[in-house]
Amino acid sequence: MRLEQYWGVGPKTAETLRESLGESAAIDAIESADVRALVDAGVTRGRATRVLRRANGKEAMDLFGTRDAREVYDDLLDIAAGYAVTEHAADRVRVLTPLTSDDRREERLDDVLEARDAWADLSESDRDAVLDAFADYDEAGGTDRAAVECALALREAGLRGGTFAALDGIDEDALREAAAALAALTDDGVAAGADDRLDRLRERSTAARDLADSAFDVVETVRKRGARDPDAFRSAVVEYVAEETGLTRGRIESAGPEEAVDSADFVGSTLRTLADELAAEADERAAEVRDELEADVADGAADVEAIVDAVSDIAFLLSLARFAVAHDLSRPALAGDGVAVTNARNLFLSGEVQPVTYGVGDHDLAGEASAAGIPAGDRVAVLTGANSGGKTTLLETVCQVVVLASMGLPVPAEAAHVGRFDTVVFHRRHASFNAGVLESTLKSVVPPLVGEGRTLMLVDEFEAITEPGRAADLLNGLVELTVDRGAVGVYVTHLADDLSPLPEAARVDGIFAEGLTSDLDLLVDYQPRFGVVGKSTPEFIVSRLVANASDRAVRQGFEELASAVGEEAVQRTLSDAEWAAEQGE
Repeated sequence: MRLEQYWGVGPKTAETLRESLGESAAIDAIESADVRALVDAGVTRGRATRVLRRANGKEAMDLFGTRDAREVYDDLLDIAAGYAVTEHAADRVRVLTPLTSDDRREERLDDVLEARDAWADLSESDRDAVLDAFADYDEAGGTDRAAVECALALREAGLRGGTFAALDGIDEDALREAAAALAALTDDGVAAGADDRLDRLRERSTAARDLADSAFDVVETVRKRGARDPDAFRSAVVEYVAEETGLTRGRIESAGPEEAVDSADFVGSTLRTLADELAAEADERAAEVRDELEADVADGAADVEAIVDAVSDIAFLLSLARFAVAHDLSRPALAGDGVAVTNARNLFLSGEVQPVTYGVGDHDLAGEASAAGIPAGDRVAVLTGANSGGKTTLLETVCQVVVLASMGLPVPAEAAHVGRFDTVVFHRRHASFNAGVLESTLKSVVPPLVGEGRTLMLVDEFEAITEPGRAADLLNGLVELTVDRGAVGVYVTHLADDLSPLPEAARVDGIFAEGLTSDLDLLVDYQPRFGVVGKSTPEFIVSRLVANASDRAVRQGFEELASAVGEEAVQRTLSDAEWAAEQGE
């Protein structure tokens, strides 16, 4: 297979990879989802991530039937990658794709939740030790030596069994020897400190070379010691060089020339010969030491390779574990032909978030006490209610749960039952009112409905892209099509009263605004009420506008609107807000 046959690898990217890695190594990097190798080769991280997602999960990526669904997927992985303990682990998180087998999803859930429990059980000092070990691993560039040293650090922190089981039973002494050998081997030879004899040879060779480069200074120094005749001068030179290099007099004398033009020629020739001989001896010794070290590395190669893989896997699982702990994620049940959640939270929201309980389709949460009576069996739920009432957020929350479960990851809910879907159609409200937007929207949401496989429809305010009357007709058609095709869907709309009788397998739910806070913020119960049409309650919005208007004419205009929506309701809302403010004082 050629590089250009991989999704996203065009001629320019392929040429970059060939020049840096070579065809075979580049293909290996793609097949093994090695983001770091592609980035180091010159491919941008974003492109590398997209290429590897498609290369390693093309069929699975078809789960995301719309751009909005893909954005939820991207954003979730960005959040999870933020908890990664190494750069490579972050890359592995970012290239996660949905799994097409329930067995594989369950297996990953087992691994991630085991790691979650392991991380949660660690003391603060042990957590710091783990993070420090992986930080050192990253700083060292993720080399084999860094992986071995990281494994030893994790062992020293007392981590055993479960997530860390791959490190159990390792020969720590042998690993330390391997780490020492790996540390001693460099790209251009043998590192200092690996062999005492080699270090002495290098030091003496360097000293002799330095003296040779300053031969005239040596001559002057020796003459200052009073050596005048040739024999005394030669003897003084030998003595001085012995002091400076640690070599024996005999070794230095043997390097001297039989004949020399003058004193400078004698000194220079002697020192150059010494430097060359010592350098040759150092190179010879370095080759011997390198052979010994490589033999040591080869003896432990299998163990080192296993440790490298183990450290990478542990880093990956602990990264997902930290994500799960930070957001209190729990195991979903991969069951049913729908989706249902209790006390689910949207991971894209910060601060205090009211959890919601919701579901549609066939699921097994209906009979559980925590499920607050979620209906089961309806193929479609039409969700109605207040502006700013959290309807879009609820759709997004359901989408998050389904996407995470599809990858075998825990979800932000107290409990969740998630069926297996082949396509998720998540469509946010797009406030563009023209035929082009309507056409493109229909092209994105209808094909998955009529195609093969099970589809989850999460569609927000379809009426925003065409006139209300026609929108109601189209929405009716989508609901009926969803039921007819055996799909599952949640449709958010303000047009519930305009829809013709819904199919028996569809229901209407509502979210209600309950008033204004003392700060005139809309007070909403974000938990939908099943089987009830929600109200947009415009009197609350108008009440806030009346109260906040500083210009007299503008206020009068809003008061006229108040009479249109129900002046009594507006005044009651304002009175309730004022009373609440007084109580707060």
